[in-house]
Amino acid sequence: MSDQIKFIVDSLNKEPFRKNYNLITFDSLEPMQLLQVLSDVLAEIDPKQLVDLREEMPEQTAKRMLSLLGILKYKPSGNATDMSTFRQGLVIGSKPVIYPVLHWLLQRTNELKKRAYLARFLIKLEVPSEFLQDETVADTNKQYEELMEAFKTLHKEYEQLKASGFSTAEIRKDISAMEEEKDQLIKRVEHLKKRVETAQNYQWMLKIARQLRVEKEREEYLAQQKQEQKNQLFHAVQRLQRVQNQLKSMRQAAADAKPESLMKRLEEEIKFNLYMVTEKFPKELENKKKELHFLQKVVSEPAMGHSDLLELESKINEINTEINQLIEKKMMRNEPIEGKLSLYRQQASIISRKKEAKAEELQEAKEKLASLEREASLKRNQTREFDGTEVLKGDEFKRYVSKLRSKSTVFKKKHQIIAELKAEFGLLQRTEELLKQRHENIQQQLQTMEEKKGISGYSYTQEELERVSALKSEVDEMKGRTLDDMSEMVKKLNSLVSEKKSALASVIKELRQLRQKCQELTQECDEKKSQYDSCAAGLESNRSKLEQEVRRLREECLQEESRYHYTNCMIKNLEVQLRRATDEMKAYISSDQQEKRKAIREQYTKNIAEQENLGKKLREKQKVVRESHGPNMKQAKMWHDLQQLMECKKQCFLKQQSQTSIGQVIQEGGEDRLIL
Repeated sequence: MSDQIKFIVDSLNKEPFRKNYNLITFDSLEPMQLLQVLSDVLAEIDPKQLVDLREEMPEQTAKRMLSLLGILKYKPSGNATDMSTFRQGLVIGSKPVIYPVLHWLLQRTNELKKRAYLARFLIKLEVPSEFLQDETVADTNKQYEELMEAFKTLHKEYEQLKASGFSTAEIRKDISAMEEEKDQLIKRVEHLKKRVETAQNYQWMLKIARQLRVEKEREEYLAQQKQEQKNQLFHAVQRLQRVQNQLKSMRQAAADAKPESLMKRLEEEIKFNLYMVTEKFPKELENKKKELHFLQKVVSEPAMGHSDLLELESKINEINTEINQLIEKKMMRNEPIEGKLSLYRQQASIISRKKEAKAEELQEAKEKLASLEREASLKRNQTREFDGTEVLKGDEFKRYVSKLRSKSTVFKKKHQIIAELKAEFGLLQRTEELLKQRHENIQQQLQTMEEKKGISGYSYTQEELERVSALKSEVDEMKGRTLDDMSEMVKKLNSLVSEKKSALASVIKELRQLRQKCQELTQECDEKKSQYDSCAAGLESNRSKLEQEVRRLREECLQEESRYHYTNCMIKNLEVQLRRATDEMKAYISSDQQEKRKAIREQYTKNIAEQENLGKKLREKQKVVRESHGPNMKQAKMWHDLQQLMECKKQCFLKQQSQTSIGQVIQEGGEDRLIL
């Protein structure tokens, strides 16, 4: 356990927590502070868990932490009963429950971050089967599952790419190969320039080739512009449809905006504001003042040591025991009127607490809605500034994703083809180098043979003549080919334009029909969605009412069970006492002397008499000892003096025996005299 706490403290003192705890301060944390530490660690794993526990209900805290621990697959040791104690310990902030959770989380933080990130997209929402009978809901659920599978594949590819990672050596090799290829291309261009310079009208031919290339680039640019204009037209049509739908919804809202509904809405807002001003805010202000007064009092007092803390803990324990005793006395009285009042008070406190919680939730929802609206407006403005188009939604986004998928597949195929071409290029480059080396060797041998024969330079002049004749023939062919190609290209372009016009006519007609059908389907989808929302809201309200009623009945059941067990224990204690009292009365009243002797009263009277007799004897003995104390002390002193005298004589005798005889001892009249 100490190693576990030490590891937790070391991990919390490091980045990103920086708590500055030691073993004593961490072990002396209160349950609320310990739960806050656990919440901070969970927030590091999942940023959605960043919550101040003072602003959250205990039920919500326990539900939030248990759901995240379930997602992270934390398994507490023990069986089902231990699971219930685990949940209870997590709610009250028990150290034996929270310490293992912290140790487990801090050991594998990076792994759990990844798991929490994936859980946001991979935990499937279970839709009831009765809702899946609707076609729109079924299609949406199917698209949702497809997107989930696509996310899985993309994440796997991302992990593989992240793990594969290109090495710097390969990149350097590629750069050097590209530089060599660049040098070869420059040499080839220079070589081709030299070859072309010998031909007639090469400037005019180069000009025509340059114009052809410019026209091709312009054709590609015009095709790209045409595609962009088509996309802009498509986005403009979609924007027009969205604006028309918004206008329709606003007209419907204006049609439904009756004075009675507006008055009801205003009355609800006024009631909510009155509750906030008259009840909630004054209570919060009073609590803050009390807390401030308490903190000022704590600051003004001197620093407390360990002994002061122990005294305070002992006082708190004494007060808690007194409170428990008072509660037991109150329950023993069992006054029905007071019990009813306590129930009503408890219900009123529960309702007021729920009212405060709902008001806080409403306030938070309003603030969140306002912040989200501000953020959405900022994002819209940013997108308009960038490209003048709005953010894709719904079907547009799905089409965009499908287009991206098709492009990604095409990109993969092209990438594979490029890799194959690179490999083939490497092989061809190597064979070219080998052939060049062989050609150089043959040329050297040929030059040596020509020098021997005395006709050096013959092969070179013959190659130059052949090359010039080949160039002339190629130039003549190119002249004829360019004219034929240009005429054929003009014919092909005219035929393609006419084919595209004829093909697009039927597509435009179909597109108009599909647009009308899309508008009808969107209207039907909006109606179905509004029906579904109203049905879901009704079911949610019924479910919340039933949950409240079940919770209330469970609380009542628990109270009644505790009262029942307490009364049973009291009845058993009273029965035991009553039985002992009846047995005592029977033994005391009975005429049998043996049974009388068994009675507790007789035994106690007998013990009292024995103790009184013993006390008398001891007092008499004390009196005798007190009277003989003086003479006994004198006698003891005389015996002590006699003992000292005998000891002295013994020492003198031993000394006399050990020393040489200095004089003569004469005994006269019972006395000893030493004569020197």
